[in-house]
Amino acid sequence: MIESMAIKKNILILAPHTDDGELGCGGFIAKAVRQGAEVYYAAFSTADESVPAIFPPNQLEIEVREATAILGVRPENLYVYKHEVRKLNYVRQEILDEMIALREKLNPDLVLLPSQNDIHQDHTTVTAEGIRAFKNTSILGYELIWNNLSFSTDYFCVISEDDLNKKIAALGAYKTQAGKNYMKPEFIRSMAVIRGTQINEGYAEAFEVIRWIDK
Repeated sequence: MIESMAIKKNILILAPHTDDGELGCGGFIAKAVRQGAEVYYAAFSTADESVPAIFPPNQLEIEVREATAILGVRPENLYVYKHEVRKLNYVRQEILDEMIALREKLNPDLVLLPSQNDIHQDHTTVTAEGIRAFKNTSILGYELIWNNLSFSTDYFCVISEDDLNKKIAALGAYKTQAGKNYMKPEFIRSMAVIRGTQINEGYAEAFEVIRWIDK
């Protein structure tokens, strides 16, 4: 039987790009912080090459700092790496080494990363290396449905209205991503309603269980 998420007190979010963690588990992050967990967030690319010309090249790093702060992640718990977008597979050993360093420093008891069924090349790399680096840790896969050919809803995290509103506000910090369908508040809210309806609750986020260790 899977123990309550509240028992997990040292949580690490692995995001291939800035905003992936907020999209996949922003409500979870807000709830975990609210329940007293120490939450860490590692983003492996700020996609400087893809930032619209009207913004400075480091705009996504500015935005992820604002977004994670809205969710309650402490500034010192945010780790931002500068790997080139869509080329994470070229530096997978370096990424693995960075993850191992995080493992040794943070010793998380729960790691969240993209679903194993996510087809984005950068997401695939982070998930594969994350499972290798944290093979002795509980791991949940979060959903980004526009990249998922399928998704196994093994674990549901009930979130509050306030958690959901923080997730929406955090995503609103990404001015560079404004206009994308998956960033729209109505989409984020509808997904939370759908997952909540599946378990007869108001709002929820769903995850696939990649590994769960019950100590």
